[in-house]
Amino acid sequence: MPMLTLDDLGVVRSVDVDGDAVTVTITPTYSGCPAIDEMRHDIGAALTRAGYARVDVRTVFSPAWSTDWISDAGRRKLAEAGIAPPGRAATRPTGPIPLTLGAPSSSVRCPHCGAPATDELSRFGPTACTSLRRCPSCREPFEHMKEI
Repeated sequence: MPMLTLDDLGVVRSVDVDGDAVTVTITPTYSGCPAIDEMRHDIGAALTRAGYARVDVRTVFSPAWSTDWISDAGRRKLAEAGIAPPGRAATRPTGPIPLTLGAPSSSVRCPHCGAPATDELSRFGPTACTSLRRCPSCREPFEHMKEI
């Protein structure tokens, strides 16, 4: 999603600077993210260009990334690009996670006209984290970033 920075997405967990050394800790959006190597490379290259002699990009998986980490600016940028931003993820208790199957939420607001309810066309979009939806009011199709 080129409209978002890794900071907008909530992937950057921390940045620690010590003189000419910098350590950046990131959490990918999911453990099998195919872009993780590219993220590490891009961060390292940008910091090297910025003059840091020693760059360490660390990946942590706990706690797991959540769509709740997307910044308000990131949510605004998604909507401006025609992608419905995710709602807040349901809080889950610690321990075993019960499997519950149910219909996806129908209360996804249209990013084009603001209609409060839209129709799901496909549970999966171009990426596993999105679904395809259409607005019955303006009839425009759009992607919705799922709550994780």
